[in-house]
Amino acid sequence: MTDENEYLIFIVENNKIYNHLVTEYLKKHKFSRVRSIFSGEECIQVIEKGEIPDIVIQDYLLEEMNGIDVLRKVKKKNPGTDFLFLTSNENMDVAVNTIKFGAYDYIIKDKLALEKVVYKLNKIIQMKKLQKKNVQIRKSMLVFSGVIFLIVIFAFLYFVVDIFHVRN
Repeated sequence: MTDENEYLIFIVENNKIYNHLVTEYLKKHKFSRVRSIFSGEECIQVIEKGEIPDIVIQDYLLEEMNGIDVLRKVKKKNPGTDFLFLTSNENMDVAVNTIKFGAYDYIIKDKLALEKVVYKLNKIIQMKKLQKKNVQIRKSMLVFSGVIFLIVIFAFLYFVVDIFHVRN
């Protein structure tokens, strides 16, 4: 299994044609676990049913709720989900706020947008792999420290018992 296939990606875009375009583009670039979602509400419902995405690529302007609302609700449920905003909204304040609330990046829809998305997805995947490796290293260090601690305790007890045995 390639790295791209390890991660579940939600495309949250209410424009069905653009949603399909993004989904197919990602599949063409070896991201096979891609799910199309057409509203923020649907995204929240799917997550509440237990399907947790690793990455959400979403528009900012969604019906009923905006992208930041979706981001905040999803992050509350699963802080490890990363967000990429893919939107035509060029408002700098909106872009800054999405990053402030925890988005990985904010990409404006243009002719290079999908290439940028793939590039950013690969960066997110690299980051997730490093985080996973870091957790594994920390666990290994904890186990190693525990083993060393036990060796020291047993050596100390052996020494104490040996001294006690020699005196008697």
